Amino acid sequence: MTPRGYTQPLYILPFDHRGSFETKMFGWHEPLTEEQTALIASAKHVIYEGFLKAVADGVPKEKAAVLVDEQFGAAILQDAAKQGFHFAMAAEKSGQDEFDFEYGEDFARHIEAFNPTFSKVLVRYNPEAYAELNREQRVRLKRLSDYLQKAGKALFMFELLVPAERQQLEKVDGDKKRYDRELRPGLMIRAIEELQNAGVEPDVWKIEGLDARQDCEKIVAVAKRQGRSNVNCIVLGRGEDDAHVREWLSTAASVDGFVGFAVGRTDFWDPLVNWRAGKTSREDAVAEMAKRYREFVDLFEGAKKGSGAAKK
Repeated sequence: MTPRGYTQPLYILPFDHRGSFETKMFGWHEPLTEEQTALIASAKHVIYEGFLKAVADGVPKEKAAVLVDEQFGAAILQDAAKQGFHFAMAAEKSGQDEFDFEYGEDFARHIEAFNPTFSKVLVRYNPEAYAELNREQRVRLKRLSDYLQKAGKALFMFELLVPAERQQLEKVDGDKKRYDRELRPGLMIRAIEELQNAGVEPDVWKIEGLDARQDCEKIVAVAKRQGRSNVNCIVLGRGEDDAHVREWLSTAASVDGFVGFAVGRTDFWDPLVNWRAGKTSREDAVAEMAKRYREFVDLFEGAKKGSGAAKK
């Protein structure tokens, strides 16, 4: 089946983080109490308020979106739907090396309960990793892909992470930045091809940032190959520092086929930490998140216009 694709600008504020919120932000571990769950949900609502403020301050509503999880963000998902926003909902278990459904055999019911614009998965997939692990992941991901196409509602958003294998790091003397520059782009292309060949058909690929424009072009080419002309990519921030995220966004925006971004922690982490520590007010934290998100939107759109990619 050919994916439906998504061709419009898409600027996502993602805060579907679960394990990292529990352990790094709050210092907690599963199982959580009802009170702990409610506190994390409340913190996520502060991020959502930053998103709402950014839209109120000028980010085009039709281009804006949030990505959040059901566990801590069910009320946000419901409100986003009520207000007519694009929104994505996480379908995967958090923090696992191997993809599996957050709600097991009940995954379809949870998607249908919220009817998101996008059903999103985060998948760690290295084509040179353990073959049986990759095969098992492809089987599960094809099941989701087939379901979403048959249901004809939520689009399929695929966040591809390609973590380095030990032997790959050895080739670059253990330098992860060299791995990102020299090895990861080619591995990403192989991963996308393997997944497509297995019948996994995302409408949007959520791609780790790439330093070289030609690597972005190669990723777009493989995402769109063999009649997948409406499939496009967005670039993710991966929690990098502000300067690196800006470089990635500018590079991706210059390539036709990258229609937006998903930048989360770079937007919200520090303001949220400062608010929780009592160093800033809730209002100021919301304003700072909104400001950062708007700046990334302006940066991406400016780079897109400057490159002429938006006119192609």
